[in-house]
Amino acid sequence: MARKCYISGKGPKVVNNVSHANNRTKRRQLPNLQVIRVYDEESGEYRRRRVSARTIRTLDKQGALARAPRQHATDEDDF
Repeated sequence: MARKCYISGKGPKVVNNVSHANNRTKRRQLPNLQVIRVYDEESGEYRRRRVSARTIRTLDKQGALARAPRQHATDEDDF
């Protein structure tokens, strides 16, 4: 299962740890994914989706959490 937001497509990034001596080592920053239930109008059922916390806040502000778009959905969208 990919560590990717179902709606926004946010995924892991590669960033640097920087020590006091300015030594740099690479590490991964993972998105803050949360599992939510989204109503699927086609099948009439609720589906569990992994969505980033930022996307949840944005959809909540827009009042669109129930009708969330499927911009970055894949064939393996169920888990």
